[in-house]
This record gives sequence, C-alpha cells and structure tokens, in this order.
Amino acid sequence: MSRALLASTDPPLRPLPSSVTDLLRSLNAPPRLAAHLRAVHDVAYQLVDWTEQRCPDIVVNRDAVLFGAATHDIGKAVHVAELSGPGSAHEETGREMLLAHGFSPDLARFAGTHASWADPDATFEDLLVSTADKVWKNKRVPELEDLLISRLAHATGQQHWEEYLALDELLEHIGNGADRRLAFQASFPVYA
Repeated sequence: MSRALLASTDPPLRPLPSSVTDLLRSLNAPPRLAAHLRAVHDVAYQLVDWTEQRCPDIVVNRDAVLFGAATHDIGKAVHVAELSGPGSAHEETGREMLLAHGFSPDLARFAGTHASWADPDATFEDLLVSTADKVWKNKRVPELEDLLISRLAHATGQQHWEEYLALDELLEHIGNGADRRLAFQASFPVYA
C-alpha cells in the first residue's frame, strides 16, 4: 500500500490528501485501488489548474474536485471485484462509507456521482471528477466532454468550438501519459 501511495512515478503523480491516505490505510484498501485513486486525483489536479488558469471567472471548488477524484471509487475497497471488472455497487457503498467516516455529504457525493455525469443536476465539479476518471486512461467520452465544453463556453462567453479546441488540446496532452499511469496501476495487486 505504501508504495502505491508514495512511490515516485513516471509521469510524476501527486500524493493523495492525507485524510484519504489515512482512510485507505484504515480500510486496508487494495493497493491497486490506491494507485488508481492517485492517478485520477493527479489528472483532476491538472484539470482544475487548467480551468482556473483559462477561466478565472469560473468558481470551482478545487478542494471538492480533488477530494472527489481521490475517493470516487472508495467503495471498491468493499466491492473488490469491481477493480478488475464491471459493476456499480461501489458507488452507493462508497458514498455511505465516506459519510460513516465523517466526511460531509458534499464531499461524499462524488463516490455516487462520478458515473452519473449525464444527470441534469451534475455540477461543474461533478463533470471534472467524471472527466478525470475517464481521461486518466485516455478514454474520451464525447457526451461528457460536450457537457463540460458547454459549461465552459457559457461561463467564458467564448464560442463552443473555441472551448472544444482548448479542452481537446488539454485532454490529448493528459492522455499521452495514460500508458504509464495504467502500467503504474497494473503493477499493484487487486487484493490487499
């Protein structure tokens, strides 16, 4: 687990927030889950930085996005089979786990919303967490990206195509590191 949380990587991955690291350790979470959360958290960090630099008028709850990315799959500590196969049982379980460990509903929600980005109530922060959860492995989801682009265009007053080009360039750049992030994650066992 410690190696998944702290090891040097190529490309470098930022560490998870200490509250998340402590939670993962207390749950005896699988090392692969820790590696995955670290990779998605790092991509979310890049997305938030880019958003703040490109669109300083957009109010983004940076801490919420980073926490959401760092914990979105926390329910897979219980539903371990979903680390290597399909399933959504981890979503509600993750939300409940976070609430039980004293995290606020505003933060715990990402465990339940990261796969429901098409929900009309999805916030900009939800879209960023969902995007990070896809693009960390260079998976592009046009419908999700279009929702993000629409929010950006509305906030900046730029044309949709201008925001598309800017976001596409960023996601392509992030996607270039996907093979190394995937190799990092795969180097850890699914079971603790």
